Amino acid sequence: MPMVVGVIVRRIKDKVYAQTGQYTVNLNDKVIIETEHGTEFGIICEKEKNIPQPPKDVYIGKILRIATENDLKRLVNNESKNLQARVTVSKKVQEHQLDMKLTCVQYTFDRAKLFIYYTSEKRVDFRQLIKDLAHVLKTRIQMVQIGVRDESKIVGGVGTCGKQLCCQIFLKDFSSVTIDMAKDQDLSLNTAKLSGLCGRLMCCLAYEYENYVDFKKTAPKIDDMVSTPNGKGKVVSLDCIKECCNVEISENNIKNFKISQIKRINQNCNNCSKTTAISVKNTKNKGNKDNKEENKQ
Repeated sequence: MPMVVGVIVRRIKDKVYAQTGQYTVNLNDKVIIETEHGTEFGIICEKEKNIPQPPKDVYIGKILRIATENDLKRLVNNESKNLQARVTVSKKVQEHQLDMKLTCVQYTFDRAKLFIYYTSEKRVDFRQLIKDLAHVLKTRIQMVQIGVRDESKIVGGVGTCGKQLCCQIFLKDFSSVTIDMAKDQDLSLNTAKLSGLCGRLMCCLAYEYENYVDFKKTAPKIDDMVSTPNGKGKVVSLDCIKECCNVEISENNIKNFKISQIKRINQNCNNCSKTTAISVKNTKNKGNKDNKEENKQ
């Protein structure tokens, strides 16, 4: 199998693979490639690698050339064409009274195909819309329904951290984010504060999650009794980043220790007695229940 590179195309930042052929390319190089949709402009996002047996549904394109000055000028011209096409598409959507939100309209580099990205909570019948647009714009049309996270990725914005959205700058794929990740990191479970511009849980909740999971495997739990260089005490808080915890040695006397400096005090005996008591109680209740059922019979 020839050597291939990963290439980002269009504003949705779809990643496609293309054969390098005679060209030597580096990350962030601008190239013109041949894809299943036609000729497209792209940016190298993944180094050369060998794919022995590519999946059947993965199309392997080909790098036609390194982008020239004329190609970059055409790209600017395409942007103005995109804006003109967006106005036309928006009018047609209103005419057909379709329940959809238009996100982005973009031509391929050779303008042989127009991609229309939209969001909608319902299934949209856009067959007549495509016919009208194809007649007016004289090109092939492809409707692409995207989610709210992809919408934020295209539109962009500034997050609560004051920086550009991660999905717009460097994230290529969206990972699963759950409220349990916030819980394990001892964050406030207020979904309004944990949600991004897209209305979903922020992607950054997954960045350090594995570190917290590994830390809590060895760290004591809150309220655990531990032995410290200053004596016995109770754990009142944990700090995963610094790998330390605060221990209350005595009333209003809280000290900070590295996890390596403390040892948990064995409380298995107390736990065992509690467990035994619960087991006996449950057995007794079960016996009473069985006796009642026998009496009924």
